[in-house]
Order: sequence, then structure tokens, then C-alpha cells
Amino acid sequence: MIKIIIKKNKGPVPYEAKGFRSGFVILFAVTLSAIFLAIALGISNIALKEVKFGTSARDTNDAFFAADTGAECAQYYDRTPGPPNNYPNAFSDNPPAFMICADVEIPTPEADPEDFWTFTVLGLGRGEQGCAIVTVDKITPEETHIISKGYNLGGDGSCESSSTNLIEREINVDY
Repeated sequence: MIKIIIKKNKGPVPYEAKGFRSGFVILFAVTLSAIFLAIALGISNIALKEVKFGTSARDTNDAFFAADTGAECAQYYDRTPGPPNNYPNAFSDNPPAFMICADVEIPTPEADPEDFWTFTVLGLGRGEQGCAIVTVDKITPEETHIISKGYNLGGDGSCESSSTNLIEREINVDY
């Protein structure tokens, strides 16, 4: 007697959990998507840092420009009047009524206390948002100390800002 075994093909059974390979494809897909997600998040983090760094560099440049403009303005108006220069000395006994710095007319400051002047230059930098607070200290008639603090924000009339993006740069000049 010959026994004939006939197998009937019922088709693939997609969710049969009898084999050790069941679930491998879904595990592989989840692992690959997690790897791709990690790579994408890493690239986005780097791109965000680059954007912040670029903005920070521009703001730093505006703050330094404001400080430099304030220091140069103070030096210009501190020159001794008379031949051969004929520059108006703003920090003397007979100062001009106004100083002009970066096309902005600034009232000449009065000494407070003696031989100590402070003035503000507004509307500097990109978008005219920067400003500088300049302090001139005439230690002796021949010795001057200038402190110029430049800000990237604050050119709205007060040179004060509570923004978290505020950057300050300071230049000290002694001569």
C-alpha cells in the first residue's frame, strides 16, 4: 500500500506567529525609521545653531560699530581748537551747542562732575537700532579716558533695552 500525501496550498498566512522570523520586518522598519529620525534631528540642530550664530555675529558687529562710532565721535570733539585744526572742542570751557555724530545732532553734554562728560549716540548700525553711551573723563588737560559702550538694540531714544538679544561691546581709549 502506498500512501499518498497531498498537501493543499492554502496560500500565505501573513500573521502566523509560529516561526522565529515573525515580526522581523516590522522590527527592521522601526529601527531604520529611528535611525533616520536621529540623523534628521542632528542635522536640524546643527542648522539651528548656524542660524543663531549668524544672527549673533551680525548683532555683535552692530554693537561694536556703535561703540566705535561713539569713541571716534568723542575723540573728534576732544581735539584742541585753533590752528591748524580749528576743530570745535566739546569738552572745554567754551563748547559748541551741538555735536554731530553719524549724522545725528547731539546736544553737547555738560561736565558732571568736573571734567566728566556723558552723551548718547542713537540710530546706529543695521536698521538704525544700535546706540552708544560714551563717557569722557578729562583726567588732566593732556590726559583723556574715553569709555564707549555700544549696543545692538536700544536706538529708540533711550539706549535701554530689556531684550534677551541685547549685545554690549565696550571700547576704552586712553591718550
